Amino acid sequence: MRNVREDCVVVIDTLQNISPDLYEEWDPENELAAAEETVNYSDDSSDFVLLSEAVPDAILEIRYYSTYNFVGDRIEGYEEPVALLTKEAAAALLEVSEELKEKGYRLKIYDAYRPQMAVTNFVEWAEDTDDTRMKEFFYPDLEKDVLFPQGYIAEHSGHSRGSTVDLTLFDMETEKELDMGGTFDFFGELSHPDYKDITEEQFNNRMILRDAMLEHGFRPLETEWWHFTLDDEPYPDTYFTFPVSSESVSE
Repeated sequence: MRNVREDCVVVIDTLQNISPDLYEEWDPENELAAAEETVNYSDDSSDFVLLSEAVPDAILEIRYYSTYNFVGDRIEGYEEPVALLTKEAAAALLEVSEELKEKGYRLKIYDAYRPQMAVTNFVEWAEDTDDTRMKEFFYPDLEKDVLFPQGYIAEHSGHSRGSTVDLTLFDMETEKELDMGGTFDFFGELSHPDYKDITEEQFNNRMILRDAMLEHGFRPLETEWWHFTLDDEPYPDTYFTFPVSSESVSE
């Protein structure tokens, strides 16, 4: 198992809220109900591409292929440490990459397309309340039995529709990730993009990423600073089931 480290957050109270209408409205109960009413499953990967080819400057750190994630194990369906997206989402992400590269940044990808089997893995993990191996790193302020009812874990994920990406920024000068004031997949208010109790620099770093993603057609999520979905996603009602691997998109 990989070594893990705690992220240190410098807390000050200097930032102002930004308008919530800039963010994707998220109600886990409504989202789940809508998914159950309209869900279609598909194993057709013909409209997906490898991000390593579509966005060659992106750095990949696929957390669900590793054991450094909130589960503590490699997640089902992640057969290789690669990232897949629909062609439309990948093309828009390339525009983001090119814009930010001019400012000295590269994109670092944590997750992109997520197969339904991985989401099912999350649900099964959430139901096992005795397994709290990664609590101190990802949900220190929450009991595990609230993760599902509070919407941190759900039976369907927008990632399975193929046009959602989790990412951060990598500074090419310092050769380090930008300090976002909180780690990827941390469950809590610290992960909200407009969270106030971080430094001004950390907040501004979040906004660099957010502004670039919005400029090129992605919408943010009000509960996760790293999460963005292509606004005009091509498969809004389809949840894909093929595994994350290069073979899934090979011709």
